[in-house]
Amino acid sequence: MSRIGKKPVALVKGVSASISGQTIEVKGPKGTRSFTAGDDVQLTIENDTVKVTPRGLSKRARSQWGMSRSMIANLVQGVTVGFKKEMEIQGVGYRAAMVGKNLQLQLGFSHEVIFEVPEGVVVASPKQTEISVEGIDQQLVGQVAANIRAWKKPEPYKGKGIRYKGEFVFRKEGKKK
Repeated sequence: MSRIGKKPVALVKGVSASISGQTIEVKGPKGTRSFTAGDDVQLTIENDTVKVTPRGLSKRARSQWGMSRSMIANLVQGVTVGFKKEMEIQGVGYRAAMVGKNLQLQLGFSHEVIFEVPEGVVVASPKQTEISVEGIDQQLVGQVAANIRAWKKPEPYKGKGIRYKGEFVFRKEGKKK
């Protein structure tokens, strides 16, 4: 039995959900999101909660059970609170700034990096050394943050680069004489 799948997803105040076939659509104050579950699970709405139950005892049905419940919980969280990734830039001369809707990064290259922000995500740079990525789609927020970080990952000798806030970077000792 799936411990995660057994828990119903509560629909908080201001959030409504509708099911048509295997697709659930969740509407909230921040927007609308939808998820299509596989045929191995059944979705029902009862008393402001969404329940996910497996259709059989196969391994695939049990694995889809917990995953579908987690995806629906993420939809509800996305349309109410949203998701946010915070990043920090370390290094002399490394900085970020918003230029229009694009993120401009100076990362020690001979040129400036212009990162085009996709639809559905809000990127802000409150300080020159901080970047925040916000949105209602958890996967898209994480992917945009990973794409920004990929331009200059933190290196192990001086720790220079773009890192997630609170991320530990294993430091190496340099060459000795």
